[in-house]
Amino acid sequence: MADETLYLFAADALLLAHATFVLFIIAGLLFIILGKLASWSWVRNPWFRTVHLAGIVFVMLQSWFGRICPLTTWEMALREKAGADVYTGSFISHWVESILYYQAPPWFFGVVYTLFAAAIVASWIWVRPEAFSSTRVRNK
Repeated sequence: MADETLYLFAADALLLAHATFVLFIIAGLLFIILGKLASWSWVRNPWFRTVHLAGIVFVMLQSWFGRICPLTTWEMALREKAGADVYTGSFISHWVESILYYQAPPWFFGVVYTLFAAAIVASWIWVRPEAFSSTRVRNK
């Protein structure tokens, strides 16, 4: 019984990490746009921007190759070990269907991810990140 609880806890932690990642990708673009309009300098941070871009590119490539996110795979494996119910398909499609009662084929999500990735790439042009520099001193 203790093992099942541990597996469920780990699965829930992965679910939370996954949801946080999705929030980072979506909110990140919104903050970049708002940051441009409000002159927030932190939205030009090259580490933030690189991780943000890499995140959506990873998601986009997974959808192109018909792969399910490793976080979803690991979460479902943990839920199965705990004897809990598992869902099929991707994390996003499951929650979109559950929350919005909207069903779409996998290619639809690939298109959405690709368009979102294009918007993030466009944000690199419109709101240029600062250059990486180990010698740069920030003004306070």
